[in-house]
Amino acid sequence: MINMTRYSGIFTSRALPTLLASMLFLAGCGGESTEQLPNDGADNTTSSYSGPIPATDDVANFKREFWDKLREQPGGCGDCHSNAGGQSPKFMNEDDINAAYAQANTVVNLSEPAQSPMIAKVADNHNCWASSTNVCVDILTTYIANWANNSEGSVKTVELSAPEIKDVGNTLAFPETSSAFETHIYPTLTEYCSDCHTGNGQTPYIASANPQTAYEQAKSRIDLNDSADVTLDEASSRLVERLRDDQHNCWDADCDESAMTMLAAIQNFVATLGEPEPIPENLIVSKALTLNGDGLEANSGGRFEDNVIALYEFKTGEGQTAFDTSGVLPALDMTLSGNVGWVGGWGVEFGPSYQEDGATIRAGKAQGSTDDSSKLHNLLTASGEYSIEAWVVPGNTVQEDARIVTYSGSATARNFTLGQTEQLYDVLHRSTTSDQNAPFSTENNPMLLQATLQHVVVNYSPGKGREIFVNGQPTGDIDPDEPGLLTDWDNTFALVFGNETDGNSPWEGALRMVAIHNRALTPEQVQANYDVGVGQKFFLLFSVSHLIDGMEQSFIVFEVSQFDNFSYLFSNPFYIDLDDSKTPSGVRIQGMRIGINGREPAVGQAFANLDVTLGSPEYQPGSGQPLSPFGTVIGLENGPDVDEFFLTFENLDGNRDVRVESDLGPQPEPADLDQVSTIGIKTFDEVNASMSRVTGIPTTEPRIYETFIKVKQQLPTVENIGGFLSSHQMAITQMAIQYCDVLVADEGRRNAFFPEFDFSQNAATAFDDIGQSQVTGPLLTAFVGVDLDTQPANLDIEDELGSLMVKLSECGGSCPDGRSETVVKASCAAVLGSAVTLIQ
Repeated sequence: MINMTRYSGIFTSRALPTLLASMLFLAGCGGESTEQLPNDGADNTTSSYSGPIPATDDVANFKREFWDKLREQPGGCGDCHSNAGGQSPKFMNEDDINAAYAQANTVVNLSEPAQSPMIAKVADNHNCWASSTNVCVDILTTYIANWANNSEGSVKTVELSAPEIKDVGNTLAFPETSSAFETHIYPTLTEYCSDCHTGNGQTPYIASANPQTAYEQAKSRIDLNDSADVTLDEASSRLVERLRDDQHNCWDADCDESAMTMLAAIQNFVATLGEPEPIPENLIVSKALTLNGDGLEANSGGRFEDNVIALYEFKTGEGQTAFDTSGVLPALDMTLSGNVGWVGGWGVEFGPSYQEDGATIRAGKAQGSTDDSSKLHNLLTASGEYSIEAWVVPGNTVQEDARIVTYSGSATARNFTLGQTEQLYDVLHRSTTSDQNAPFSTENNPMLLQATLQHVVVNYSPGKGREIFVNGQPTGDIDPDEPGLLTDWDNTFALVFGNETDGNSPWEGALRMVAIHNRALTPEQVQANYDVGVGQKFFLLFSVSHLIDGMEQSFIVFEVSQFDNFSYLFSNPFYIDLDDSKTPSGVRIQGMRIGINGREPAVGQAFANLDVTLGSPEYQPGSGQPLSPFGTVIGLENGPDVDEFFLTFENLDGNRDVRVESDLGPQPEPADLDQVSTIGIKTFDEVNASMSRVTGIPTTEPRIYETFIKVKQQLPTVENIGGFLSSHQMAITQMAIQYCDVLVADEGRRNAFFPEFDFSQNAATAFDDIGQSQVTGPLLTAFVGVDLDTQPANLDIEDELGSLMVKLSECGGSCPDGRSETVVKASCAAVLGSAVTLIQ
């Protein structure tokens, strides 16, 4: 094994030998059949183990992390693979844990748990106890990985092995417009799938009332290779497979007939695309690969998950359930509702409410049941501490009172909440010493939250209270509350993502992973989990053996992931020959580009300037030679099942494609731009300084400073008056109100500013003509300019303020105490927050 930490795993160029015992396992549990075994609902937890003690520490690890947990799964493997069940291998032997351990070792791969024969069998639809095969696969993989992690010397690995060698094909691409789709496929989808797969129903929205939405959602489920000569058995479009293989919502008595109808619609659509164009002959190209078909999974582990009690990796990619794959019962599965959709490469995205065909589609959320959520109450109150860990992609930096992850009963009752207020992460928490509705925020760095992928961890422990980490680093914010107990927690609350239980605190953004730990993570564990990253990742091994003399197993390897629903991320390329006895010498690589579907994209070619010579000492047999530390984004076209990738080179070991940069030609004459206003708006710091200068209140006044920090991001950042927004005015108004409140609330300051006005008068009589002039006079003198060409007339301002004061002092004969102060504050803010002080 070669340790390649820069590639997030451990690689070897040799595949593991096939285990004879694995083959016996595959035959012993039903042979070639993939039929799901019946679940008799037997409860395997009622019988406690009373056999021989574990012979070694590793056997004890096996019992604790695998055998015990698998027995807790109703309908799991204990019904068959035990002495009572009689199926071999008997890795659930209830009489002798050491015998069970020996049998289990024939069907697991502790070095690479995901490649265990047991996992392959379950993935082939063998006796999954959950509604999704992927969930059973993930849970079993977690059990095996936890066993491996606690076994001395065990390590998770990724095995590099040669893919099928394929030439670059002539491929089709989806047209930009949806017209052909609307003609041939859309009618079938709307006729038979609109009961569920519309905007207010289940994802994917392939039957949306908006044809363009349906087209975008259907692309990844249509294989453009399903041409007219493809039979039903050969078809690989997901729309066909769901009917043919899964018998999902068939409208005919025979699902094959429904599948044929769908296939015919797809074939008619493909026929409109014409013939694919061959790849240009001058290109020097590698062999071709697809992501899902040829990629090696690169999610090699390394995360700290010993105390995870709820885990969401969002791998399903469709349907209305986000599964809890922690393996800790009860499974806290989350139901998706409203405007929520799946993100390619593992994730879910929450959107705002909107109107479609006269109906309101509510903002998205995912919510667990109160019964299943009670495991959080039971396990977290027992430990007295917890960690909320999430990979988040905020949709914007202006949303407020938005719930990302919350365990609550309403907008004002919670056990814990991770939320967003503009560019702050908020943590609300119930304990014996804290107010459940008082947020603890990332104010030490008020711009820490960005609309990009971020790793966020919230810790709570009796020793330190609340801590927040972003991208592996502590934020430095200190919990104002003393650490307390969790004894006041409510076990009737529900876990919710992307909203509040009542649906009135929506968050816009995507979640790529969420984990709840019943122990606080250490800083080292937080950093380790951040370093591992998130999402589904693959290694693509592009064969270049045909271009390098004497190197028969040469590959250029990329780490590739689906970045979002619209693109792929290619990063950290390196060269390797899988034959450890071969070392390249003097092999030059220049001008490498990434191709997709028979052509080179115009953008995303970050490696076009690459110039590297392969050989010692940079090249190390078994681990290869890095080519670049950079990454690039390539646009998604047909989807990860269909898009075909390849590499091109300007020079690879003497194979040259001489490229001549085209003449750019004469530059066009610059266009005459619209006339720009000579009047500007003050920026955020200028607004604050101006208000301070004219009122005499220093910017360091605590209430002024706190308000400025809070609304700073909402104030204007450029002087262009054409970019002035209503949100800017709201922030300016808040600043003006705070300055005037500080000015008038202080008796000394207000008497100096308004020397003739008597604040002790009742407001009902104080604002006659004389009283109004005693207020407007100082405001005009201090706030309004003199002899400016564009300023309003003083008389107009006085009339406006007079009307405001009269309206605010109408109290039915007598106003309450303090009303006069309020009227003056309002009049002050009306002028201070207006154009007279903001225009420059």
